[in-house]
Amino acid sequence: MSRLKQAFANLKSQQKKALIPFITAGDPQPSVTVNLMHDMVKAGASILELGVPFSDPMAEGPVIQAACERALLHNVSLTDVLAMVSEFRQQDNETPVVLMGYLNPVEVMGYRVFAEAAKAAGADGVILVDLPPEEGEDLVVELKANEIDMIFLLAPTSTDERIKLICDMASGFVYYVSLKGVTGAANLDVDSVVDKVQQIRRHTDIPVGVGFGIRDAETAKQVAGAADAVVVGSAIVKHVAENASDPQKISAEVCGLISSMRTAMDEI
Repeated sequence: MSRLKQAFANLKSQQKKALIPFITAGDPQPSVTVNLMHDMVKAGASILELGVPFSDPMAEGPVIQAACERALLHNVSLTDVLAMVSEFRQQDNETPVVLMGYLNPVEVMGYRVFAEAAKAAGADGVILVDLPPEEGEDLVVELKANEIDMIFLLAPTSTDERIKLICDMASGFVYYVSLKGVTGAANLDVDSVVDKVQQIRRHTDIPVGVGFGIRDAETAKQVAGAADAVVVGSAIVKHVAENASDPQKISAEVCGLISSMRTAMDEI
């Protein structure tokens, strides 16, 4: 059983939902990332989403755009990110790690080389924002051959037909982007999220994760009432940015937020 399947199965047996924090690898400097990954797990993270820095992150708002810029100042590449995953695996062989990024670096590396390198490093899933399912079959084949899940995105505007198409190709979990906008946007409509998650569930049995617009313990709890997983990005990356010169404070602030979300989610 894959780490993602095992993680969701374990949580289900405990009647809990997955908490998936996002950080950008190499932000604010490469030496921070792996230690922060371990700290987030201790604080209550179920799965880690690790962003691959990219120069044109089209789905990201200002907070994560700036995180990419900080990481790229240190020339953090896809190869460096895989090395960070490998280092994380030296101490933690259970927590799933999902790579989140954009297609260009994967294209440059090559699908087969990337899939084999990701498996060797210990990655469990891949999210590529700008890879639609219609263009994703070749990469999905390589990832499946290396037991890595391809996680596709759904949006509030996704039709029933498109939901079925994506659910048929997806594995690991389906990622529902809860807002018509970029990461970090506000005004989350929880009722709409509940309705859309129910629509998605009619097409798949794999877990449904929800991200974008989740900023605190209360919104995490509300979304966890409907979804199998709650993905939190900009709210965490803000703490990284605000404490960039002090890695210990980064960990304290980020883990404080994760712990508060975990506690709130476990109350449902």
